[in-house]
Amino acid sequence: MLKLVRLAASFATACPFCADMNAYQHREAGVTDEELEALRARVEPDDLGSLSERERLAVRYARLASQTPLHFPPEVVAALQRSFGERELVVLATTAAQVNYWARLVQSLGIPPAGFTAP
Repeated sequence: MLKLVRLAASFATACPFCADMNAYQHREAGVTDEELEALRARVEPDDLGSLSERERLAVRYARLASQTPLHFPPEVVAALQRSFGERELVVLATTAAQVNYWARLVQSLGIPPAGFTAP
């Protein structure tokens, strides 16, 4: 699930370096090629039928945490609180925030993708 969160935040922040780095070994983490492409294309989480409800919610949250200005609809917050424990929510939030931090740092320094996913 954290790989999905990292990928969703990477694509939401349009960070090529982050997307390259976080897509590395996606299959080993259980993310299919189809799911990776759907995340890249910003397909709506509900349209990702191969993901569990919790995974779809985590993707939605990562995208919301990566937008400016931040806005978390009450129904999404309620669903998060029903689906995740307090510790899990902190892990989701810090994972999305970490990708957002790196995206801004890397992009502000003009760092190109490093080729983690190159064949």
